[in-house]
Amino acid sequence: MIDFASGGKCVRSVFVYLGWLCGGVGESEPALRAAASAELLHAFALVQDDVMDESQVRRGRQSAHLRLAAWHTDQGLSGSSARFGESAAILVADLYLVWAERMLRESGVTAAALDRAWPRYDSMRSELAVGQLADLSNDANRVPTVGAVMDIARRKSGNYTVRRPLELGAAMADCDDTVIDVLGEYGEVIGEAFQLRDDLLGVFGDPSTTGKPTGDDVRERKATTVIALADQLAGPSDRARLRDLWREEFIDEQGVALAQAVITDSGARQRAEQMIGDRVEHARRLLDVADLEPSVADALHRMALLSTHRTH
Repeated sequence: MIDFASGGKCVRSVFVYLGWLCGGVGESEPALRAAASAELLHAFALVQDDVMDESQVRRGRQSAHLRLAAWHTDQGLSGSSARFGESAAILVADLYLVWAERMLRESGVTAAALDRAWPRYDSMRSELAVGQLADLSNDANRVPTVGAVMDIARRKSGNYTVRRPLELGAAMADCDDTVIDVLGEYGEVIGEAFQLRDDLLGVFGDPSTTGKPTGDDVRERKATTVIALADQLAGPSDRARLRDLWREEFIDEQGVALAQAVITDSGARQRAEQMIGDRVEHARRLLDVADLEPSVADALHRMALLSTHRTH
């Protein structure tokens, strides 16, 4: 089961630890272990997300529920292998959730630090669940507005990827409200930019670097920011073609190519890139005037670039 949690970019753990360093308390093995617990929380979210989205591939490998279904078949067990795989994957995800909290609790950071951390940790987990529910509630036959999609992305991914991890680490280090406010604003804009990049990769990403098929978000008919932007910016005929495509029961390679063309021709791809750039610049300005150790501010700036200019 641990194999399902291997790989990844460790973005959330890095942001937790950078939040800790913002407190001027120096490097700490217990804080590093606490930060690493975010990877188990992320594994929980990924396994469940793949079940909900019926995703076939994760990090270049077969998704957990499909691997568990294959194990069921190999063992010659009775009943539906697909149903077993999904059910077992949910239980594996539950284990990751429990292990993540246990790893944080037993990390070695002080009880006072943990007391400051738990409210942030609870907010992060709650927002993740609420954002996922809102994502599930999106009707595949309708393309929501950019504002609605951004709101879901902010709660489901943006806050959970950058803002809450930073605040969690900063709270453990007993940072003052001024620092936490700066980190919160930085985390919000970089979290949004991270999700915008993720949505672009979900349509145009190279499988050799993303670990998922090109256009996977199109095949799954996800109403992402990029799709919402295309719906907003495209002309009437292209908008109708995109909406008709989203109503199809199955989207083939030709359908993926159609969606890519509409997104590019409408200017949505360029607009998404501009939105990413604007948010990275906003974060840079925040860091330029923030009262942070220069080395930490530099690390946050580099993380902003790495998180938003990635290819996977």
